[in-house]
Amino acid sequence: MTTTLITGANKSLGLETARRLIDAGHTVYAGMRDLGRGDAVAALGAHPVQLDVTDQASVDAALAALPELDVLVNNAGVLGTSFGVDDLTPETMQDVLDTNVVGLVRVTQAALPLLRRSSRPVIVNVASGVGWPRFLTSEGADEFAVPTIPYAASKAAVITLTVQYAKNLPGFRVNVSDPGYTATDFNGHGGHQTVTEGTDATVALALLGPDGPTGEFHNRHGRIDY
Repeated sequence: MTTTLITGANKSLGLETARRLIDAGHTVYAGMRDLGRGDAVAALGAHPVQLDVTDQASVDAALAALPELDVLVNNAGVLGTSFGVDDLTPETMQDVLDTNVVGLVRVTQAALPLLRRSSRPVIVNVASGVGWPRFLTSEGADEFAVPTIPYAASKAAVITLTVQYAKNLPGFRVNVSDPGYTATDFNGHGGHQTVTEGTDATVALALLGPDGPTGEFHNRHGRIDY
């Protein structure tokens, strides 16, 4: 049996990832800040776990509650409240980085002792094409018109730290996914993809075996060239 922890698992992409991995036979622990919002994921058969990625004590308690761990899906993230230069402040930048980057590292570091006991450890970090300069500068791409600075910078950092984690953990499969422009709360459900399409890459990477790729960036169509 494969044991998986998903952060931010109580709604949207996290909830759909939990559903699909449970269907694939995983035992899923669903991390969320507020256990009162865990009914939907519990109904799928997941085990809700209180986990706030910005709180070290919460992260430590969540990981201590797990009997084992094979797959970590770092899905939790925030869009932030700054959407351009005029409303950008150090504080709005810090808020996004604390969750999307520092929070991801906080959870990953706490999970490493359990993952190192697994015979096939996997880490999937959920980023975004908004963090990829080639997409941000390609007219016609969904990402081209996005002006937000903190979110884009945070997801660029997630892509880079994934590469570095993969190099440091050669026995792991560590990859990063781009959900694409998916209908979620982030965009007022205006995205043109379903949450199932938006989790295709994350689920595929979570199901990798020891011979799978590592240090790569994937969307639902496959590997994105660096």
